[in-house]
Amino acid sequence: MSIFNHKQRDNIILVAIVILGCFILYALSGLFSSILGAIVLFTIFRPIYLDLVEKHRWNRSLTALVIMLTSLIVIVIPFLFMCIMIVGKISALTRDGLPIQDWIYKIDIYAAQHLGQPKLAESTLQKLSTFLTDLFPSIISSAVNIVLTLLVMYFLLFFMFTQMKEFELALVKYAPFREQHALKFATALKNVTYSNVLGQGIIALVQGTLLGMGFYAFGIPDPIFWGMLGALISFLPVVGAPTLTIPTSIILFANGHTLKGIALLAYGLLIIGNIDNILRMIINKRLANTHPIISVIGVFIGIPLFGILGLVFGPLLLSYFLLLLEIYETNRMAANRLERIKTIGDS
Repeated sequence: MSIFNHKQRDNIILVAIVILGCFILYALSGLFSSILGAIVLFTIFRPIYLDLVEKHRWNRSLTALVIMLTSLIVIVIPFLFMCIMIVGKISALTRDGLPIQDWIYKIDIYAAQHLGQPKLAESTLQKLSTFLTDLFPSIISSAVNIVLTLLVMYFLLFFMFTQMKEFELALVKYAPFREQHALKFATALKNVTYSNVLGQGIIALVQGTLLGMGFYAFGIPDPIFWGMLGALISFLPVVGAPTLTIPTSIILFANGHTLKGIALLAYGLLIIGNIDNILRMIINKRLANTHPIISVIGVFIGIPLFGILGLVFGPLLLSYFLLLLEIYETNRMAANRLERIKTIGDS
């Protein structure tokens, strides 16, 4: 005869599950990027997959492979190319390809005379170098990590698509909340993912394109590189692509091109800066509204964990966490109401 009653055995099993789950999560910590990437791509391409399979009667495995190839060509390869180009270009800044030291010297002289900040450019460049080192660890460290991450991500994504019904039923079955709340969570999860990935991606693409076009029009060297860098930092809240026009305008001022400097600064702050607000208003009408505070805190959370991918995954993780808190609070309030109704009925 067991020395534990039924409730005690359940509690022991629960503790064992939690302990083993923590060990598993720790062991899989290196694959979090793959798991999150698979979830994001699954959420984005799920409507397309269902349309091709259910309406056009495509083969499930073939459809999954087509979507995986499409995501690789449209999203993954351009993103990797952009990151590699930016890293290579930043490395080249230390060589003689651009008169970077001359620019720093002129900016510091101008800032000392007009802004009272004699080491503005030098200190800013040092902070930028530190930030970029943290931002691109996976790109700089090893291509093997990138390949492994992509292989695991697409391996997961293939089975998430081909076994979609089983996957979604398992999520509903083992979700720690009621079925109606699970469906609500799924809808909110989709909206949050669309807002953080598609919405912010569109804004970054438009701002980066406008920045590159502006730099080309004003005769700034390497406008494609600056456009790509602008698109990347558009994921950073508050900062954004328009901030790149500020040091560039100072360089133009220092070189005696006052009118060009004023025009470029006005273009960056008024055109590129305001297009961000316009696009956010349009996107927020169709998708979930991600609060800027979530974006700021999410970036600080994501970059140490995921490197450059933390620009996307950080706000996404924080949004998922807040969404779970909301579902938990809804469950708790519902349980309290049922308890009060039961108490009134018993009395």
